[in-house]
Amino acid sequence: QVQLVESGGGLVQPGGSLKLSCAATGLDYPINAMGWYRQAPGKERELVAIIYGNRAPNYADPVIGRFTISRNNAKDTVYLQMNSLKSEDTAVYYCYIGADDGLESEYEYWGQGTQVTVSS
Repeated sequence: QVQLVESGGGLVQPGGSLKLSCAATGLDYPINAMGWYRQAPGKERELVAIIYGNRAPNYADPVIGRFTISRNNAKDTVYLQMNSLKSEDTAVYYCYIGADDGLESEYEYWGQGTQVTVSS
């Protein structure tokens, strides 16, 4: 059974920082994509940052210059360093992993979500 365990969420003041972690276990196929999405109340889930393979990360415009995504392939772990946090960043953050069997099948997995609240 594939499991994605997230940690690092919490309450922080505007301008503060948090670092999210997501560790995957039980995968049967190599990981291609590792990333983060978020969803605020009443809104659709949106991409925050993602890394495909060994290519440079992609970021959503609102987080450019403030968030940094990284991955440790040996540990099947992805991180999201969040700096200069704003109230607009308040959301549930979900870890995402895409795996590929090398043929035609692709698999997608989601973490349980971790709450990030930015407030005074």
